[in-house]
This record gives sequence, C-alpha cells and structure tokens, in this order.
Amino acid sequence: MKTKLKTLLISAALSTGLAAGVAQAQERVFFGIATGGTGGTYYPLGGMLAQVISNNSELQGKKISATAETGNASVANAGLLGRGSIESAFVAADVLDAAYNGKNQFKGKEIKNLRALGALYPETVQLVAQPGINNFADLKGRSISSGSPGSGQWQLLGDLLSAYDMSRDDIKEDYSSFSQSAEKIKDGNLDASLITAGSPTASIVELSNGHDISIVPLTGAPVKKLLEKQPYYAQTTLPAGTYKGVDKDVETIAVRAIWATHTDLPEDIAYAVTKALYENTDTLAKVHVKGKEISVQTALESVSIPLHPGAERYYREKGLIK
Repeated sequence: MKTKLKTLLISAALSTGLAAGVAQAQERVFFGIATGGTGGTYYPLGGMLAQVISNNSELQGKKISATAETGNASVANAGLLGRGSIESAFVAADVLDAAYNGKNQFKGKEIKNLRALGALYPETVQLVAQPGINNFADLKGRSISSGSPGSGQWQLLGDLLSAYDMSRDDIKEDYSSFSQSAEKIKDGNLDASLITAGSPTASIVELSNGHDISIVPLTGAPVKKLLEKQPYYAQTTLPAGTYKGVDKDVETIAVRAIWATHTDLPEDIAYAVTKALYENTDTLAKVHVKGKEISVQTALESVSIPLHPGAERYYREKGLIK
C-alpha cells in the first residue's frame, strides 16, 4: 500500500459585512507520526513533535500539518511503515534493525523499505514489581507482563529469562499494556511488569504515587551476557527519586528510540521534518525530561538501517556526514 501522504486544498471564503470576498487556496501536506500507548513516553513526545513540525515547516508555500497517533509501539509501528500506512513512527533501535534485516520477530519477513530519520533518546528498561521482589530470580513462579506476544518487550523478556537461565515456563506471563499492567500491580493481580520507555514513565509515576513499588536492578554477569547478544542495549542508571519510594539509584539497561519512515516519503518532506525536530529540541524538553536528551549531536547513534535521503541531506549540511 502506498503512503497515505496527500495534499488537500483548503479554500477559505473571505467576507466583509457587505459582500463575500474571493476564495483563496492553501496547499497543506499531512504527515502522521505513530507513537505508543498513553502510558508511555512515545505518546506525549510525539504530540509535541507534531506541533513543532506544524509550526516550523514549510515547503515552497506548502504547509506541513503533522499529527501524532497512538500505536502499539515498536513492532507494530515497523509494520505500519512497511505497509506505507503512516508517514513516520517511533521504533526502538533493536526492533528497527531486526525488522530491516529479518531477525527475531521478523525472521523471514524483513521490511526493506524502512529508512531512518534520526535517533531520539535512550529508553530505560524498568522492571517494576511488587515490594519484596528485589532481583530477577525472585520472579520465578510469579506473574509478569511483557506486552503483546511478538513485541519488543516480549522479545526482551525472553532474552532476559535466557540470560538468567530461566524460560517462559518458569513464570506466569501476562500480556497487558503499560497502563493495564500498572493497574494490575496496584490491585495485587500482577507481580511485575517489564516497561521500556523514557523515564519517568507516566504509568509508573501514577502507580508509585499510590502504591509501594520496587524497580528491580538488571546488572551483573547475566546482563553482561545479554548485552553481548543485544548490542543495542547499554548499561544505564535510573536515578534515585525518579519515582516515589525509589530512594536509591537502580542499575539497569537502555535502548535508544529511533524516528523512522519509509522509502515512499518524498525527500523534501523528510528534510523538512528532520530539520524541524533537531532545530527545536528545546520545545520538546518542556514536555518531558527525555526531550532534553534529543540532540543533533546524537542523531546518528544506534542507527543501523539506511538513512532517508532527505534526512541525510540535513546531516550533511550540519557536517555530521562528509
């Protein structure tokens, strides 16, 4: 299916108190951004990015009108791009690489029309659990949400279980969303949830404000083994105070989010939206603390698939590509 990118002529009839004026036409280009659920970080940042693009992008008199759409996060977003059902989407770096190269969930189903616009911010892997669950091994025999089967979260949980010499048979797996799993933890119907998102994450903030939680560390030899298998992940620290009751730094891992598109997006559009993002990062920082971590200096980090020619043109202008 071809991209849904299209233009619409909007005519505005100008009138005075005495007579109607002459209609004028303005050409408008619509540009969609697939994000994630409302309980994560993709959604609020995607909404602000849409505003930034709409307020700062013009193409020879054409106005770009961007909108953010809720989505089912990385794996589903990669599929949307592959089908040309949306102009752009947020996708975790490891999932984007797997989709392009036909690995893991995409084995035998590579999506070769994917292209990168640029890197965003590191997404923190947060293993949120009931009080008393203090290490990954404590999850044996317990219930844990990993999101939809085949999702990036689901794949990561399998990799973590393997790294800790466990399997899915050793846990009671749940497939709830971020917000749903937070509600289940609060109600005592779920022991833990694996949530990969920019921190602080809205669903965890809301949960911690009314319920004691534990953020389980992911570190040591098992995680080192995982990082060798998944090079897109890196060790990071969730600072003390990120959530109510989390009073100590928590060692965990993170993966960078990538803004991606497909080959059917026109070059001038790709150039304009890429420029709008990286030249207005201060605005994104006002919406979420992770917006402060988006920078043109890190725009090519963890980008393993081809760049869209429009984005590449912008990076050449900035001297990031020779």
